Amino acid sequence: MFNLFLSMPPQAAEAPNPLMSLLPFLAIIVIFYFFMIRPQMKRQKELRKYRESLKKGDKVITTGGIYGRVIEVKDAYVTVEIAKEVEIKIDKSAIIMDMTDAVRK
Repeated sequence: MFNLFLSMPPQAAEAPNPLMSLLPFLAIIVIFYFFMIRPQMKRQKELRKYRESLKKGDKVITTGGIYGRVIEVKDAYVTVEIAKEVEIKIDKSAIIMDMTDAVRK
């Protein structure tokens, strides 16, 4: 009986479906998009909108942690008063919405 199994010709294996082998890879890409890329893009859009809507009198925080009040708004920079009669020019890209936008440790 054992010889009968050994003498049988090997059966052809079915070719794996290429879609099934790519499915886990595609699932990982979709997960990364919805949990990492999409929220980051949304946050950047909100921050850009915030910087464009700055006006005189707004309280702001810089990426360096300087708190101040907007005195003047130009296209590329804002003038911020950080103490009485102490004004500095800051590039708009250095303004953040709140400290959660700062670089995390």
